[in-house]
Amino acid sequence: MPFAINETMGQYSELFMLLAAGTYTVAFIAFAWDLAKSSKALRAIDLKAAAAAGAKVPAMAGASSAGAAFDAGAAGDRAGSSHLAGPVGRAERPSSSVSNKGDASGTGLTADADMRYSAERRAPARVAVALTVLGALIHAAGVITRALGAGRVPWGNMYEFLTTGAFVAVAVFLLVLIRRDLRFLGTFVVGLAIIMLVAASVAYWTPVGHLVPALQSYWLIIHVSIAVLSSALFTLTFAMSALQLVQSHRQKTIASGGADKLGFMRLVPSALSLENLSYRINAIAFIGWTFTLMFGAIWAEKAWGRFWGWDTKEVWTFVIWVVYAGYLHARATRGWTGTRAAWLSIVGYLCVVFNFTIVNQFFNGLHSYSGL
Repeated sequence: MPFAINETMGQYSELFMLLAAGTYTVAFIAFAWDLAKSSKALRAIDLKAAAAAGAKVPAMAGASSAGAAFDAGAAGDRAGSSHLAGPVGRAERPSSSVSNKGDASGTGLTADADMRYSAERRAPARVAVALTVLGALIHAAGVITRALGAGRVPWGNMYEFLTTGAFVAVAVFLLVLIRRDLRFLGTFVVGLAIIMLVAASVAYWTPVGHLVPALQSYWLIIHVSIAVLSSALFTLTFAMSALQLVQSHRQKTIASGGADKLGFMRLVPSALSLENLSYRINAIAFIGWTFTLMFGAIWAEKAWGRFWGWDTKEVWTFVIWVVYAGYLHARATRGWTGTRAAWLSIVGYLCVVFNFTIVNQFFNGLHSYSGL
């Protein structure tokens, strides 16, 4: 006898999702405020240091030319690293120590590659993280009440996959924050979570209900849970790859003598550091997606009597696997680094989005159980 649907729990779930989206929106504003405030603070410190350096050089006019040149060079060095030693408040300092070692090569100031927390704290970033934690707790309540209302795992249609996927993406982001200062990703990750929740409520809303017969299997828990986690990791690497492109453009602009118009990017590690971290996370997500493909084939054999049937959903799941396999192979063995690697990672994520949206809505097949 199927579990009785609890519509009240379903309504509570929708309310929690709405509250979570609202909380994430405020967190998104706080993350954006943190970047803007830090950018202004760093620029003000640099201007102050440059003014101090300019005032010191004329004062040494009576000194020997060698001594003057030495002091002027030291003043210039202090101007390049003044934001580390200048009188700035706790809320204005970057969360990671900012390295000026790239200036010698014209790459511009960036956060350290280790992405560790420093002793200095930024108030807007702390508020943003706190709001994100609160939003995640409310979001979790929405996912749990949806499960209680349906009497099953809450990822049986596109609405549930989106809401659960958004929660997992934010949860993974918060877990990584425990060890690494990735708050510069906050606007991207939280912004994507908001888009996913809005899309779920507006375009893919489905009332709480029973699963279609093909999904009534323990393989749903195994197959879809790994797919959700892998997609969440791909979401993080998509954000990193997008930032890598921006940081790479900024570093090239500075190297060619152009003005640094993206001061907030000093809180972000170098393009190479972002690429390396994105590569490692993509490797983990790729393993998860491989299991997603394998377990999907096993489930297909249980449900339809064949491991592979060239269903549209199956094909695009394999296409995603091929794209990320190509990305990992090209970067590891063919020297595809820099912007080419970033674009490959972005193309892979766009394939994930295409598979979930366009394929689910406009292609008929055995996987047409989105609930639309």
